[in-house]
Amino acid sequence: MANHDLVIIGAGPGGYVAAIRAAQLGLNTAIIEKETALGGTCLRVGCIPSKALLTASEKYSEAKSDFAHFGVKANVELDLPTLLKHKDNTVKALTGGIAMLMKKNKITRYEGTGRIAGPGKVVVEGKDQAELEARNILIATGSVASSIPGVELDGDRVGTSTEALSYPEVPEHLVVIGAGVIGLELGSVWMRLGARVTVFEYFDTILPGMDADITKEALKLFKKQGFTFHLGAKVLGAKARGKQCTVEVEGMEPVTCDRVLVATGRKPNTEGLGLETVGIVPEKRGQIPVDSHFQTSVPGIYAIGDVIPGPMLAHKAEDEGMACVERIVTGYGHVNYDAIPGIVYTHPEIASVGRTEDGLKRDGVAYKKGVFPFLANGRAKSMGATDGFVKILADEKTDRVLGAHIIGPAAGDLIAEIAVGIEFGASSEDIARSCHAHPTLAEAVKEAALAVDGRAIHM
Repeated sequence: MANHDLVIIGAGPGGYVAAIRAAQLGLNTAIIEKETALGGTCLRVGCIPSKALLTASEKYSEAKSDFAHFGVKANVELDLPTLLKHKDNTVKALTGGIAMLMKKNKITRYEGTGRIAGPGKVVVEGKDQAELEARNILIATGSVASSIPGVELDGDRVGTSTEALSYPEVPEHLVVIGAGVIGLELGSVWMRLGARVTVFEYFDTILPGMDADITKEALKLFKKQGFTFHLGAKVLGAKARGKQCTVEVEGMEPVTCDRVLVATGRKPNTEGLGLETVGIVPEKRGQIPVDSHFQTSVPGIYAIGDVIPGPMLAHKAEDEGMACVERIVTGYGHVNYDAIPGIVYTHPEIASVGRTEDGLKRDGVAYKKGVFPFLANGRAKSMGATDGFVKILADEKTDRVLGAHIIGPAAGDLIAEIAVGIEFGASSEDIARSCHAHPTLAEAVKEAALAVDGRAIHM
């Protein structure tokens, strides 16, 4: 029976990052992953392949529709197999890189399914059969796609994001169930490539939970791009018959299409983990309860990422993984959940960090806000990318930045500055007084910070 200081179940962003940090801190570390390729859902069938498709489809769309504006004339033809190959090659390179990092850091890898068999004991079943003893066990098994009653997933015509990453042809009509991040990103991919896209969302807004000003602007822009939205729509069922699909929606006639993307969220992946052998009881939504240091109700067993409460984001899992193992070794590890950004890689991009305006109103927090449009930013104007704005929220008395929300070009990169500001307790004045290079998109962040006190320069 092999013995390790730390056994990690799951090699997604949280798990493999935790393994590397643990090895750096001197722990004899093992990681268990059922898939041959490391990196988890995010790298194999999530974040990375979807971004490869988003980039490729955006280039195709720009070449087809926007290049002429810049004096570039082109005859554009879609080569879908090559586009999909770009996605696959990207994934292959990165999963191979993680395998190399495991070897470099002398982390023992077990290929199979990990199951807790009692305190300090883990059984590996699959390609590698093993019984392990561990001083510490870390659960990092991520999440799986969830569905809704009446939707018959067939792994082809009616499928999840996994299937939508590899459609063999551009759908004539794609129905997306769910107007969250996954639905809008993958809906954007196939719409740019030529599909007619119809989105059904149960709530009365797209991107539920995001800042209301952002979602209002995004809805306007997405409709302009060609999306058809039905908000406040309850999907009763979806099924495929041959090459046709039928979607039933409450109060509407059945909708016929050739593919359905079910993007109704994700749920913790805890089935078969053996939690019952140590008395760990998941919460109602399936999450594993942990304390502020990621320890479960059982000493020596920890959990991070999508299996515990909080946003299901790869970078959250990474930070939790590092904080968890640092706590095990050094006695201290911390994640600031107020400074975790979220990004939607549509066109334009959408990014948020910290509090929303609705949330501040609900909690009775007095605040100030500054808004600056990309239309007034020189770099955005030169790029022909003037849709959207930057919005910064600050405490009315202290001026400390409470949140920020961006819709516009490179929003996912621009939000990092404000995340760092929140992490270090910056005020809007701090951001406004920091010199930002000209001409850059980042100047819109500075102007929004200036606008908090009503002194934006370029509007």
